[in-house]
This record gives sequence, C-alpha cells and structure tokens, in this order.
Amino acid sequence: MDRHTPEQRKKNMQAVKNKDSKIEKILRKELWERGYRYRKNYSKAAGKPDIAFVGKKIAVFADSEFWHGKDWGKKKHEIQTNKDFWFDKIEGNIKRDKIVNKKLKESGWTVLRFWGKEISSDPKKCVNLIEKSLRNSA
Repeated sequence: MDRHTPEQRKKNMQAVKNKDSKIEKILRKELWERGYRYRKNYSKAAGKPDIAFVGKKIAVFADSEFWHGKDWGKKKHEIQTNKDFWFDKIEGNIKRDKIVNKKLKESGWTVLRFWGKEISSDPKKCVNLIEKSLRNSA
C-alpha cells in the first residue's frame, strides 16, 4: 500500500531527475579528479550516454536500480499500486536499454553500465573499470 496520496506521489515522481543525478555526479567527480575529460549527456550517440569519451567511443551509463529494472523478476512483485503503468514503464526502459546497447555496439562504441549502488558504494572501482576500457581502446 502506498503511504502517499496520489498528489504527493505525483510530486515526488516529477522531482526525479533524468540528468545530473547524484550517482552521475559521484562518477563524474571521481573521473574529473583523475584528470579525465568527457562529454555529459552526449546527444550524438544513441541513448545520450551520461558520460561519453567521444574519441575513444566509450559510453557510460549510471542506471538507478528502480528505473532500469535491476532484479526486475523479483522486484516487480513489490509494486503495489498502479501496476500496469509501472510494469509498462520499467519493462519499456529495460527494452530501450538493450536497444541502445545494441545500436552503440554496432556503431563501434564500448558500453559500460553501472548500477547506482555500485557507484555509491565504490566509485573508485567503477572508474577503474572505465580506465581499463580507456586504456584498451586504441
């Protein structure tokens, strides 16, 4: 059961950012401190990667667990209200992410996706993986 009124829930959902989220900022800060420069929300690549290394063709996405359906098979049973809407929304996001990954890979991009909790708990580990991809791309 939702603890919020429909008006409160609507206000909360409208406040959700689609760029410059907390997890994106954490990842970008760590990259910047290590001397890496990148493009934010690069619109010329499929899916507008949160972080793009254009010359190396590396696209980085910082995905929140809820919106991008982490463990969706288990988590979808936790949704109690407006199930049709949320199932369509999240399953649509999952499908879109797969399409974006495919388009980017077909265009020669390396795609890296990190879950929000990965970024929050260990941003250095995430950036180490990005660094590895940067070194391996020629």
